[in-house]
Amino acid sequence: MSTKKEKLVIANCSGFFGDRLSAAKEMVMGGHIDVLTGDYLAELTMAILFRAKMQRPEKGYAATFLKQMEQVMGSCLDRKIKIVANAGGLNPRGLAEALEKMAKDLGLSPKIACIEGDDLMERITDLQAKGEAFLHLDKKQGLKEKGAIPITANAYLGGWGITKALNQGADIVIGGRIADAALVSGPSAHHFKWQENDWDKLAGAYAAGHIIECGAQATGGNYSFIEEVPSFRNVGFPIAEIHEDGSFVITKHDHTGGLVSIGTVTAQLLYEIESPAYLTPDVIARFDAITLREEGRDRVAVTGVKGEPPTDFTKVCINTLYGYRNSMTVILTGLDIEKKAAIVKENLLESLGGEKSFAAIDFQLTQSGKENPATNDEAYSFLRITVMDPDQKKAGKLFSSKIVEMALANIPGFTLTSPPSEGMPAIQHWPALVSSEHIVQKVSIAGEAFMVPAIRSGAASFKAVIETRTIPGPPTGEMVKAPLGRAFATRSGDKGGNANLGVWSKTAEGYAFLKEFLTIERLKRLLPDMKAFEIARYELPNLFALNFYIRGVLGEGAAASMRSDPQAKTLGEYLRAKVIEMPRSILK
Repeated sequence: MSTKKEKLVIANCSGFFGDRLSAAKEMVMGGHIDVLTGDYLAELTMAILFRAKMQRPEKGYAATFLKQMEQVMGSCLDRKIKIVANAGGLNPRGLAEALEKMAKDLGLSPKIACIEGDDLMERITDLQAKGEAFLHLDKKQGLKEKGAIPITANAYLGGWGITKALNQGADIVIGGRIADAALVSGPSAHHFKWQENDWDKLAGAYAAGHIIECGAQATGGNYSFIEEVPSFRNVGFPIAEIHEDGSFVITKHDHTGGLVSIGTVTAQLLYEIESPAYLTPDVIARFDAITLREEGRDRVAVTGVKGEPPTDFTKVCINTLYGYRNSMTVILTGLDIEKKAAIVKENLLESLGGEKSFAAIDFQLTQSGKENPATNDEAYSFLRITVMDPDQKKAGKLFSSKIVEMALANIPGFTLTSPPSEGMPAIQHWPALVSSEHIVQKVSIAGEAFMVPAIRSGAASFKAVIETRTIPGPPTGEMVKAPLGRAFATRSGDKGGNANLGVWSKTAEGYAFLKEFLTIERLKRLLPDMKAFEIARYELPNLFALNFYIRGVLGEGAAASMRSDPQAKTLGEYLRAKVIEMPRSILK
């Protein structure tokens, strides 16, 4: 690692399990970096890795990480680039052993550290006896009270285990459910020798980690204002240049596609958050204190992040086997779409024995057919039918066979988008908290083990003083009708069974209008399918942004959601398509 203290250059090569395989090599060979990180674990990923581990117990980690390391391990050792990743998933020790074997085969001798302590599966009963109810954060039901049987349970770990591993000379640090943004805070604390109560500095590193954790989403990917992105070919992955005071610059390698701008950084700051007080295992980072400034082409400086002591609890990602899920979609063509959908629904329910014959059944009608269609496809609408049940045969063959049986005895033009399937396990996400006193990271390196307890705030609780922009009054003048997205950008995503929807403006005038216009009530009128859900609204004036947190819209989480978009990725663009009346002066 660089001996310079002025800045630490941290590059991310993965935003999820399945991200661009070549990104690690691109980041190592594309320019100077000190640390290569990779985030592989979304809430949904833990469910995917569980299935993999059930088939082969020695697996349960992100296997693509091994392929990436085969490409870059030697170069990283030569250039003294440290590697930090949470690719261990449900089996970090297994991944560390696989890396050791790979290194030996390549004739390399890296010092590999393995971080454990996140897996609570074998401790659930004992922790419950000690008073940990593992209350569902939204439903407020206890795990035992509900009779839910966990199949995975992993506490989010902070960055101090990474710091310890690097202090011991690790070249590669592998962990399980290390919090995404801790992949940046751990190396930063090691490099700058930060203390556990350097709240503002740690908050800055966690903000940087949050921005780069999702890979190219910070560099133009999934960005609303697509016309601003020069090219979507070979979009560069993000780099954070961390300074000793916790401030940082977000950038990317030269000669890559994409864009780093105040807009792309704002969009990622708003991704998958709830309130502006961003909770992490090591610090509460106040996103409402952030100031962004363009420092040059593809360079955005981030300053002013404030930190507060963490809570005395750590989030736990628990997955339970909810049953089995299956979906089939009937194509409805041409005229009388609602009547045709009603006929399909009525006859299917009758043949299945009614709505209560399954634990859950859902019908979603999408009327996309055009009047006087120019092509066959333009006449299509879709009825998506989803069932969930503990009985795999009911959710599989029984359900799909009953739909197929209707083919010649139902509506005109009856056809399906895909053949019948057996369905798949529906894994319920159960977000909960556990007291931090029960969480200890075990750092294994070179035959030694070091125990790193979780950070607890103790008596150090305080609230940061937040300075926010002065916002002018709402603009006046001529009002025009236009899609909301012609003036505002959005970013949306999933948090268990909930979704967040961030909306922001490029100007103070636009934000002044947005703040007054887009109330919770107005949002529900614009998006009537959100009307039934509890919504919280947060203001981030320094980012000219609002964030809406929609509870329960994704049901039991992405792996068991009945929505066609189980991770709420499309929610923001849906809002941007809505036509509203706004001042002409704020249109882009």
